[in-house]
Amino acid sequence: MPDSLMYQQDDFVVLETNQPEKFLTADELLAKLKMVLQKISEDDLPADLQNFDSVEAQAQYLIDTSCELDIGPGQYLQWYAVRLEK
Repeated sequence: MPDSLMYQQDDFVVLETNQPEKFLTADELLAKLKMVLQKISEDDLPADLQNFDSVEAQAQYLIDTSCELDIGPGQYLQWYAVRLEK
């Protein structure tokens, strides 16, 4: 039986255009995605995100199901779950 620790997503490495990699907690990533999503026109959102009523639900869906968001030509926003040693 797999260890439940394998499925924890407490920390993420975030990669953005022209930025150094950052390590964020799940709450910090949620806040970042909400901020980015608010800047994107609803018509430019992927179809699966347009089904949600709130930006928070959209951001949580992205964390749960994706690892990147198209934010424009030549730009990228990617995140990957990581396990940090203490």
